[in-house]
Amino acid sequence: MALSLDATTGTHIGDRKEQQDRVAIIPSRRLKGTALVVLADGAGGYTGGAAAAEQVIRTATNLFENFSPKDESPEQLLREIASEAHMVIKLNRILTEEEPHSTYVAMLLQPDRVDWGHVGDSRLYHFRGAKLMHRTPDHSLVEQLVREGQLREEDRHSHPNRNLLLQALGQAEAPEPTFGGSSPLADGDTFLLCSDGLWDYFSDAELGKILSTLPPRKAAEMLVTGARGRANGKGDNLTLALVKLAGG
Repeated sequence: MALSLDATTGTHIGDRKEQQDRVAIIPSRRLKGTALVVLADGAGGYTGGAAAAEQVIRTATNLFENFSPKDESPEQLLREIASEAHMVIKLNRILTEEEPHSTYVAMLLQPDRVDWGHVGDSRLYHFRGAKLMHRTPDHSLVEQLVREGQLREEDRHSHPNRNLLLQALGQAEAPEPTFGGSSPLADGDTFLLCSDGLWDYFSDAELGKILSTLPPRKAAEMLVTGARGRANGKGDNLTLALVKLAGG
């Protein structure tokens, strides 16, 4: 069955002085039915975070332009984006007096399959209808504590070190991305990529309900508005990309 694609992005500066998130949906100019979705959440210095996130998008765009499924696997492409962006961000760290770093989450969409990779705590969710099929595990201290049973999931939001990342592009240690994928794709599959400024305010069940009942543009508007309302004037930058598949 042929599947049609409906995609959108959404972003808000939150209550910060600068927007340091970046997002892009990049369709292939050579490969039919192929696109790359990339999201980055930068941090470090007044402008360093924004520059780091921008570098992630630039690197992804350049490498994806030459992507050939015959010569390179999805994981190789996603790993190369992370590695090259990491090296450039580290170089900029040497040239400036800032300490920039960035999260990274990317999804490669091809006919009848999706592959993803991530570093940090920007997430990818895969829903089939309202059912959560997959969520990327954060590379964070809090996620590790939850996984080890030392912290309850419902207490992650109040943990004093909830923003401490164990991996990010630009940090001293080379990142080791986590990869995943889904095939075959189905009517009702929805993929949400988002920064912590968004997912921090919603449960998995809430996300599934919104994404399964609304078209992407309306869902994005509701998620941004909802996150802003729940932040009570203390919200971080928030950014999302939504891709929804439907039977053609």
